[in-house]
Amino acid sequence: MQTRFEKGLQQLQSIDGEAGDKVISALEDIAPDLGRLIVEFAFGDIYTRGELSLQERELITLSSLLTTGGCEAQLAVHINAALNVGVSKEKIVECFMQCIPYTGFHKVLNAVFAAKRIFGERVVES
Repeated sequence: MQTRFEKGLQQLQSIDGEAGDKVISALEDIAPDLGRLIVEFAFGDIYTRGELSLQERELITLSSLLTTGGCEAQLAVHINAALNVGVSKEKIVECFMQCIPYTGFHKVLNAVFAAKRIFGERVVES
């Protein structure tokens, strides 16, 4: 039987790949418990639940981060994650467009520009 950490780390790596590892590594020297909690709770407990697909989970995460605002770094990680689990660029942008009436143009513009940067980086990587 896997521990919560092992289960979460496996899920994080399958969704985020290197980007997830980088986030956890960046926390090791300042807040290692925060990294552990992200792995265990968010990815070990929440992301492994069966009711939603990984694509649905990432779209919900994107809309939540956009709505919160000021989360462009986390948006970038989850835009990559959404692409990694098969969400199309068009669907990501449409997810952001859906948020306009509820959060305003300013937050949607921030998310769209974050997506534009990520989409461009991924084309270069290909």
